[in-house]
Amino acid sequence: MAEKLLQPDYIFESSWEVCNKVGGIYTVLSTRAKSLQTLLPDHIIFIGPDFGDDYKPTHFKEDKRLMASWRNAAKKEGLDLRIGRWQVPGDPVAVLVGFKSFFEKKDEIYTLLWEHFGVDSLHAYGDYDEASMFAYAAARVVESFYSFFKLDGKRVIYHGNEWMTGLGLLYISHKLPQVATVFTTHATSIGRSIAGNNKPLYDYLFAYNGDQMADELNMQSKHSIEKQTAQHVDCFTTVSDITGRECKELLDKPADVILPNGFEDDFVPKGSTLTAKRKAARKALLHIANALTDNNLTDDALIISTSGRYEFRNKGIDVFVEAMARLNADNRLARRIAAFVEVPGCTNDNRLTDMMRYHGLENKPDSRVVLIPVPDYLTGDDGLLNIPYYDLLPGNDLTVYPSYYEPWGYTPLESIAFHVPCITTDLAGFGLWVNSVKGRYGELKDGVKVIHRTDGNYHDVVESIKETVMAFSRCDKAVVSSIRTNASHLSKMALWKHFIVHYQKAYHIALTKAAGRFTI
Repeated sequence: MAEKLLQPDYIFESSWEVCNKVGGIYTVLSTRAKSLQTLLPDHIIFIGPDFGDDYKPTHFKEDKRLMASWRNAAKKEGLDLRIGRWQVPGDPVAVLVGFKSFFEKKDEIYTLLWEHFGVDSLHAYGDYDEASMFAYAAARVVESFYSFFKLDGKRVIYHGNEWMTGLGLLYISHKLPQVATVFTTHATSIGRSIAGNNKPLYDYLFAYNGDQMADELNMQSKHSIEKQTAQHVDCFTTVSDITGRECKELLDKPADVILPNGFEDDFVPKGSTLTAKRKAARKALLHIANALTDNNLTDDALIISTSGRYEFRNKGIDVFVEAMARLNADNRLARRIAAFVEVPGCTNDNRLTDMMRYHGLENKPDSRVVLIPVPDYLTGDDGLLNIPYYDLLPGNDLTVYPSYYEPWGYTPLESIAFHVPCITTDLAGFGLWVNSVKGRYGELKDGVKVIHRTDGNYHDVVESIKETVMAFSRCDKAVVSSIRTNASHLSKMALWKHFIVHYQKAYHIALTKAAGRFTI
């Protein structure tokens, strides 16, 4: 008989990205909210940072009537709260907490962490203090709510995401041990740093010592809080098997549960609406490409893009550029290409413009490939395209995300949800998931081409992307239609309704362990 899973009565979930759109974790939480609301209506409470009076949270609507009596009591405890709804599917309760007032006692807080958990905060720099004070404030929110609403005897989960919430999870473990703790690392801080510093992560993963590498790369404090949190919470989780291996080797703690990232497709337009958005997006993209390069690309051109955070190597931006350069030099290309690097912030870094110049991507009127950097967040008010990312995405014929370091990978999942086939790698959790679903490496006909990538096969990856795009450029309309349909069907296998069960397992493990602390 299958084990009956313990169900929580309340879940508190904190992240730097609650109502604060920074990266992929925002998508994880905001799309999963609906499934959790279905399980626990208004007993799932998200906690995010409040940066002050001028801060405008993402899709947050304050409701001063909501839990007003608790908010007033919390204020007397030194907590500055904004309570309302996160206006995403499910419309969950969100609490934004100010944290700047706690800076004056950070030395006291760090001393407690050192004495009880051995966390090294001496080498902190950059965003460590800010994140830690938010983590402390978020934990105090849980403590205050628990006391005010008298939750003794209830099954309560506190779930923190990324190292930025670690201090709060350890605080709850120490101060409120009856609350079950869950920690999710979406990417280890030291693993990302090793990869970002051009060191071979995968071939030598078995030989790396996380503590030693943290010393070498000046990551001691972030690594320390992440490692100790993983060691001390009731349930430690990550988002893919590839990151699970990283956790085992670098944090000395295997994940208790793998929590793959799903999504809700409520925001994906259907039928004629999608067709209209695709047509409008193509028109806008081609107009920009022609205006910036003195070209005359027509609707027959192949539109390709890559997007994500500006991590030149980790996200495979270098691979993408070189693949486009090889296509530009190949007279077998059946259609001209308008390629876009939709990555904010790259104007401060010369690597992209230098690499384009080195490989002869000069965007001439007779170029087979024109490559356009779009160095801004596509929120609809960027001043160049003025179209939100999700309205531009359908305009692509193909997307390319050749990541070297990618614990999951939302961009390829979003792409296929919009019927746009993509290329990714097996160093991305999403790519590995596609392979597991197919029982083999994903192929273009499936809607996702998964390329084998290692520490040392950069040029093979570039060539594989080039040949895949070349083959796609020759596909007739019927084949393209079939590929687009298969891409959409594959995306539906990653809906939260299929993946939420993994979270329920994590909650069960945490609740069981917490209950064991009070068993006589």
